[in-house]
Amino acid sequence: MLRAVISRPALAARHGLALRYMSAGNEPYRMDKLTGDDQGIAVITMNRPKVNAMGLETPGYMESFMTSLAGDKEVRCVVLRSAIPGIFCAGADLKERVKLSEEQVRELIPRAQKMISNLEQLRMPVIGAMDGHAMGGGLEFALACDFRIAANNAKMGLTETALGIIPGAGGTQRLARLVGRSKAKYLIYTASLVKGEEAAKIGLVDSVVDQNEAGDAAYLASLDMARKIVPQGPIAVAAAKEAVNQGIEQDLANGLSTEWACYQKVIQTKDRIEGLMAFKEKRKPVYRGE
Repeated sequence: MLRAVISRPALAARHGLALRYMSAGNEPYRMDKLTGDDQGIAVITMNRPKVNAMGLETPGYMESFMTSLAGDKEVRCVVLRSAIPGIFCAGADLKERVKLSEEQVRELIPRAQKMISNLEQLRMPVIGAMDGHAMGGGLEFALACDFRIAANNAKMGLTETALGIIPGAGGTQRLARLVGRSKAKYLIYTASLVKGEEAAKIGLVDSVVDQNEAGDAAYLASLDMARKIVPQGPIAVAAAKEAVNQGIEQDLANGLSTEWACYQKVIQTKDRIEGLMAFKEKRKPVYRGE
C-alpha cells in the first residue's frame, strides 16, 4: 500500500522546529510528498523495527513507490531516510532468510537487485540520508542514490562475506565504481565497517555532518540539498543525470555522443525558453517540466 503523508518542513524550520516523520500505523515503508516551500520533494521513509532489515515485503513497497514516481511530474528530488534512530538499514532480514529454500533465494536476490537498480534509474536525483548504520543491503540501497549524506557516527559496510555470501544487490559493482577497485575489495573481503568521516575520505559518502540531539542531522542536510535541486529545470536535471550515469560507463567518444543525445531532449522544451527569458528579464525562472 502506497501511503502519502503531507508535511511542512520549511514552516517547521522557520519556527525552530525539526520535522519528524512518525510511523504510519504498522507500515514499514512510506512515501511522503512535501508541500509549501518544499513542494517537489518526496521522502521515502523506512520504518521496519528494529533495524530496518529488508523483508520479503520490501520489494513490493519499493516497486510501488518507483512506479508512482516514474509517472509523477511534480516530484523533482527524492530523499531516502530511516525513522528508526541510529539505523539507516541493516540489510536483509536474516531471520527470514534462514527459512528460505535455495530456490526461493534464487528468486529473491534478482528481485532485490532490480529493486535497487530501479531506485538508481529514477529520472530525478535521489539523496540517501544516512543518520545511522548501513550494512549489507542497507548500504547497497545508499549506493544506488545520486548522493549520500552521513552522520559522523554512522557506520557502514558490505558485510556479507562474514555470513558466507557476497553482496548481491549491486554492492560489488557500485562500491568499486565509487571508491576504486582495491579499496572496494578490501572492504568486502574483510567485511569492514567505516564511520562517516572515513567514508567521506574514501568517497563512499559525499558529505558528513555532526549528528544532532534528535538524530536526524543527515536528513535535515539532505533536505537542504534537495531544496537546491528543486528550482532547477527538471527536464535538464533528468537529462544531465542520464548523461552522467550512462556516459561514465563508456569511452569518451561514446560518452560525448550520449551527452549530445541527452542535450537534444531539452532543445524543444518550454523550460529552455523560460530559462533564456528569465536571464534576459533578470528574474528567477519558473520551470514547469515542459
